[in-house]
Amino acid sequence: MERVREPGGVQHKALVIAYGVHQSGRREVIGLDVGAAETEAFWREFLRGLRARGLVGVRLCVSDAHQGLKQAIAQVLGCPWQRCTVHFLRDMLGHVNKAQQPMIAAAIRGIFQATSLAEAHQRLVEVVDRLQPVAPKVARLLEDAEAELLAFYQLPREHWSKLRSTNPLERVNREIGRRTDVVGIFPNDAALLRLAGALLIEQNDEWLVARRYLSQESLELVLVDEPTTQEAAQLTPA
Repeated sequence: MERVREPGGVQHKALVIAYGVHQSGRREVIGLDVGAAETEAFWREFLRGLRARGLVGVRLCVSDAHQGLKQAIAQVLGCPWQRCTVHFLRDMLGHVNKAQQPMIAAAIRGIFQATSLAEAHQRLVEVVDRLQPVAPKVARLLEDAEAELLAFYQLPREHWSKLRSTNPLERVNREIGRRTDVVGIFPNDAALLRLAGALLIEQNDEWLVARRYLSQESLELVLVDEPTTQEAAQLTPA
C-alpha cells in the first residue's frame, strides 16, 4: 500500500502490477494501476483493461491469496489460478508453534517437489493425514487449497519452479517499494504511476533482451493451437 494525498487527507492506496510471459518465452510488464482498495470490482476492471488491450490465451494466473482477485480471474480470464506456494507455507507456519514449524515446513515443501501431479496429490493426502492429529487447522487448509496449490503441475515440468510462486518478482517489487518509501507521500495517483511506470519500463526492456524466461520448445507443448498474437503494447508512465 502507498500513501497518496487526497482532498481531506492522505489515503492508503494499492499499487497493482501485472506481469506475463509472452508466447516467445520472455517476461513482460503488461499492466499497472492504482486503486483505493483491492476489491473484486477493482480487480475485474483491471483485468478487463488488460483484455481490452489484447490479452488473450492466458493459461495460468499466479498470485497471492486474495479472494477478490481470485474471483475476478475466474470471471474475466477464465483460466486456472495458482496460489503462491511460498506465501501459503508462510501462512501455515503462523498457525502452529515454533517447535512444529520445521516438521510442517518440510512436509509441505515435499508436496511441491513431486515429479507429477498424481504424485503431488498422493503426497498432499499423506501430509493431511499426518497433520490431522497435531495441526488440524493446517491439515484442513491444505486439503481445501489442493486445486490452487497444484495447478502448476498441469504445465510442462520446465515451468514448475517458475510458476508455483511469485518469488521471481520479489526483487522488482522490493525495488519499487524502496523508491516509493523515499517519496513517502505522493501528491496524486498520477505521480505514483509515473514513478512506478518509469521503473517498470526499464525492467521490461531488460527482460525483452535477456535470456528467455521459458524456452520456446516447452511453450509449444502448451500453445499448440494458440493463434499468433502480438506482444503487449509498451507500458508508458501515466
